[in-house]
Amino acid sequence: MDLYRASPGAPATVLKLRFRWTSEPEPGDRWQALFRRAWPAYHAWFLRDGARARPALPVCRARLSQSMPELVPVWERLCGLAEDDGDVARMLSLYRPTPYISGCTQAVQIRPTPVLVRNYDYHPHACEATVVRSRWLGTDVLAASDCLWGVLDGVNEHGLAIALSFGGSPEVGDGFGIPLILRYVLESCTHVADACATLGRVPCHMAYNVSLVDRAGAYRVAYLRPGAPAEFVRQAVATNHQRRIEWPEYVAATGSEERGRSARKALRDAENAQDLVARFLAPPLFTTDYLRWHGTLYTATYHPEERAAEVHWPGASVRQSLEDFTEREFDVPYPTG
Repeated sequence: MDLYRASPGAPATVLKLRFRWTSEPEPGDRWQALFRRAWPAYHAWFLRDGARARPALPVCRARLSQSMPELVPVWERLCGLAEDDGDVARMLSLYRPTPYISGCTQAVQIRPTPVLVRNYDYHPHACEATVVRSRWLGTDVLAASDCLWGVLDGVNEHGLAIALSFGGSPEVGDGFGIPLILRYVLESCTHVADACATLGRVPCHMAYNVSLVDRAGAYRVAYLRPGAPAEFVRQAVATNHQRRIEWPEYVAATGSEERGRSARKALRDAENAQDLVARFLAPPLFTTDYLRWHGTLYTATYHPEERAAEVHWPGASVRQSLEDFTEREFDVPYPTG
């Protein structure tokens, strides 16, 4: 979003994205600051196909109340903080939002302790670059933010970790944007079986692959798609296609099959989480095509037993946990030349 900017004096072939780690038990000043930075870009995205292409506010409220009722008070609070002009509430409901796609590679390692490692592949223009420690509905959550209150990846106080990747189909249907569904899972679920039940109930508007692991070592990948039952598979790796290739051009452009093979090999060969992360920080899993398509904006490691997250880049990393969290921010460069 508008968090992306060139660094003063930097070569034109370097992009910089400012990452922020914030702690706010309930939405307040820090959320308002994020909203003010990002809303102009989100507003343009939301209205890209015209205001009538998005559902009316009464419909958004009804569907959110039906599918994720616990989130309604938080949604109302956010609308108040944003001094809602009408479009804010509709966008924040994330009911039938403007379509969007991303890349991503995810892998679950169980031994010696459960860990979820993922590369988030997207364009720097469209990343909030904000990790939030919160307690909105009585559950401590540590998660990378998207769509202002949704989740790209995260872990909760129960030791449930989750991450999303696009599922490789251009089909768009009835349902919610996946970042809000992941928020709901972390706010309301305690383990993988619980999360699968929720993912099977809440409709998703596009195809997504959701990786899950809990502190007991249970893991699944959820294949979600609009208008079809969710499928849960006991596999450790997810990229950007499901059981069959439905969008060959996209899969080829993002190297989804190659990344899947590389991630499975990395899992077989890695002795521990540090070794697995090192492999995720190298090609072909770590990609740098930031201008033409998208590249890896960060590698995240979630440790369910420790309720901790590490965010990595080549040569740098930040570790935070629910018990030991420090607010901070710094710029991350992305070479494009």
